[in-house]
Amino acid sequence: MTRFPADFVWGTATASYQIEGAVDEDGRRPSIWDTFSHTPGKVWNGDTGDVACDHYHRFAEDVALMAELGVDAYRFSVAWPRVVPAGTGAVNPAGLDFYRRVAETCLEHGVQPYATLYHWDLPQVLEDRGGWLSRDTASAFADYAAVVHEALGDVIGSWITLNEPWCSSLLGYAAGVHAPGLQLGSRALEAAHHLLLGHGLAVTAMREQGGDAPIGITL
Repeated sequence: MTRFPADFVWGTATASYQIEGAVDEDGRRPSIWDTFSHTPGKVWNGDTGDVACDHYHRFAEDVALMAELGVDAYRFSVAWPRVVPAGTGAVNPAGLDFYRRVAETCLEHGVQPYATLYHWDLPQVLEDRGGWLSRDTASAFADYAAVVHEALGDVIGSWITLNEPWCSSLLGYAAGVHAPGLQLGSRALEAAHHLLLGHGLAVTAMREQGGDAPIGITL
């Protein structure tokens, strides 16, 4: 009989726009998924993440349920437009505080927090300047990643830079079925390149801050 190794990590995972709600609270600004989901005909039944599972207000209950289920880890994603609402520049302390509370609550329940820095919710202001088709977005992502890592590295021991970059690039910029909903053919490969460049720049920026926490990418 095949058995999982003793150190196998059993966990659960979410994405910020899919679960948090509170899209206009505490300084958060719109992401490309806010725009996409509010565009008629783009999402089944016209559903949006405006409220979603209300994880922003109910995360403590959600983490308690995870502990009751016996999971070892919780992989949540950090919403870039909640932490750096303009995509670059000023940092929103309320956004960082929310993710600190999530991580600390996990630790209190014996659940290890894993943070994904990008699960598809690019700040709309950056999309307006070219989105992932622009090399500048890769640099902006590295700056944002460094902000989150520096602020929360004491409570988060494992990091994921990007969740499924093929979705962000090919489904978002070629097929048009994910935000930002563009159908640009082979130009989507520019987005793929800049996403992977952003990953590399982010890892470098985080490593320069010190520490040896694992940093990966979800394919």
